[in-house]
Amino acid sequence: MTRSILFRFMTLDDIDGVVEVENTSFTVPWSKEAFYNELLHNQFAKYIVMTDGDRIIGYCGMWLIVDEAHITNIAVLPEYRGMKLGEALLMQAKILAMQHRAITMTLEVRVSNIVAQSLYKKLGFQAGGIRKNYYTDNQEDALVMWVNLNE
Repeated sequence: MTRSILFRFMTLDDIDGVVEVENTSFTVPWSKEAFYNELLHNQFAKYIVMTDGDRIIGYCGMWLIVDEAHITNIAVLPEYRGMKLGEALLMQAKILAMQHRAITMTLEVRVSNIVAQSLYKKLGFQAGGIRKNYYTDNQEDALVMWVNLNE
């Protein structure tokens, strides 16, 4: 199957597709309303969608505040995982952050999510600390990871 993977900024029309990715990826998914609020009311929020043809197969959200980019969420549909698409999506997010003059990028990841941590380490992220009981579904800790975008 030929893939036509593209990246672009998220629009309000993309929310249903993004929610589909969100619901298949997280135990406590964000609501449609949360995404509407991010796009309409959060001046710091930037969202990228990854498409295969007309289908949204992944997305990444971040808050760009002064010189820091904070990844709020990043996800790829399960059937598209293992194809290096998450890596490509995160690279697009890093490029966007640098275009907005961000110097550092940070994110939180479940301490049990070794697959995601491996991806982040591959792209230069390093462990920076633990947020205790960060995840509301099971009180799991989050590993805070950082990368310097100027290196």
